[in-house]
Amino acid sequence: MMNLRPRTATGALLWTAMTAYATGSAALSVLRHRSFETGRFDLGNMVQAVWSTAHGHFLQVTNLHGAQVSRLAAHVDPILVVFAPLWWLWPSPSLLLTAQAIVVALGALPLFWLARKHNDSEHVALGFSLAYLLFPATEWMTLNEFHPVALACPLLLFAIWYLDEDRLQPFALFALLAALTREEIPLVIAGLGVWYAVGRRRWLAGGAIAAAGVIWTVVAIQVVIPHFNHGSGSTFYHRYDAVGGSAAGIVHKAFSDPGRLLSVAFDHRGTHYLIDLVLPIAALSVLAPLLLVALLPELALNLLSSVGAQTSIHFHYTAGEIPILLAAAAIGAGRLGRWAGAAATVAVVAAIAGNYVLGPLPAWRFLPGGATLQATSAEVSPHDRLAARELRLIPLRVPVTATNSLGAHLSARERFFRFPYLTSSV
Repeated sequence: MMNLRPRTATGALLWTAMTAYATGSAALSVLRHRSFETGRFDLGNMVQAVWSTAHGHFLQVTNLHGAQVSRLAAHVDPILVVFAPLWWLWPSPSLLLTAQAIVVALGALPLFWLARKHNDSEHVALGFSLAYLLFPATEWMTLNEFHPVALACPLLLFAIWYLDEDRLQPFALFALLAALTREEIPLVIAGLGVWYAVGRRRWLAGGAIAAAGVIWTVVAIQVVIPHFNHGSGSTFYHRYDAVGGSAAGIVHKAFSDPGRLLSVAFDHRGTHYLIDLVLPIAALSVLAPLLLVALLPELALNLLSSVGAQTSIHFHYTAGEIPILLAAAAIGAGRLGRWAGAAATVAVVAAIAGNYVLGPLPAWRFLPGGATLQATSAEVSPHDRLAARELRLIPLRVPVTATNSLGAHLSARERFFRFPYLTSSV
């Protein structure tokens, strides 16, 4: 078995980069929260679900109509339960933001192992790990409040590593954890099963993985969500009204009017989304095309949606795409032989350039042509500090109604109502 421990110098650089990423991202995330850049949607929802679980009410949240419902009525992401014991130790939204930054940073580790295996070079491996940490989509996902699905990104990288090593038991563990982050992530795992079946000729194991992934998503969408949503289906189907309005409708549209699907997916917004995903990794992912099969489900869900956030790298919808893109680039570079080192260098340069133009780091705004989007969102004003101090005066046990911008600061309670819902609240 391959020695997973990097050599001293390379290992020091890798862990330094991971630590810097986790520390910097956690700090920026917490500052963005303190400057009221987070909201009831979505950090507040996660806070209430974790708080409720920690207080004996499994994943309970207050919906837009003021009713107490299960988080599973919207998304099947029960991995939130893991944070309930941690909430007893650190009862703050900062817990979720910090944990997310740390876990995402850890994704650089399995990517390092994967790149080292396929390129026989720790320097090449370090390059791809740095590219992952510098990738604009990775950073935006980490700073986009807190979403359980963001944890799927590093978990899928661990799953890919163990599957590539033919170690099916640890693969199953990480695949299971990834599947618990959101209902569509098992479709990515199904794609990994196809990659494994075809690439390794492990038809039985790969087919079982693919089937399990598809079945999990079908059960989550057709059984779990309707069960907790009082018989109603997912409230997110309306995002796909233009292309069929449901999974069956989309399949029917693919055969009856494929041009409609293509025109929706590859409009101006969708094309720019693909460019923003591919260019910061210098399109190296195409060197391992079979692995890109696992990219297709998430890519289709995002490109066919009418919600603009799903075709933007600034949100969490890239969580299932990032690990496939980076893993494919790392594996594919191995096919370049002695040019693999150059490929890793190009990947790092492309990631830095992409970050400069598209990334969230506040420092870029001081440089000509640097990214300026949300560049001041981590600046906490005196007004923000005053507002936080006033909000702490509200008793924790009383129901509250407030605007979305205050929601993440007030959701650690049994009932939180979205303004202007006023019944039984203060």
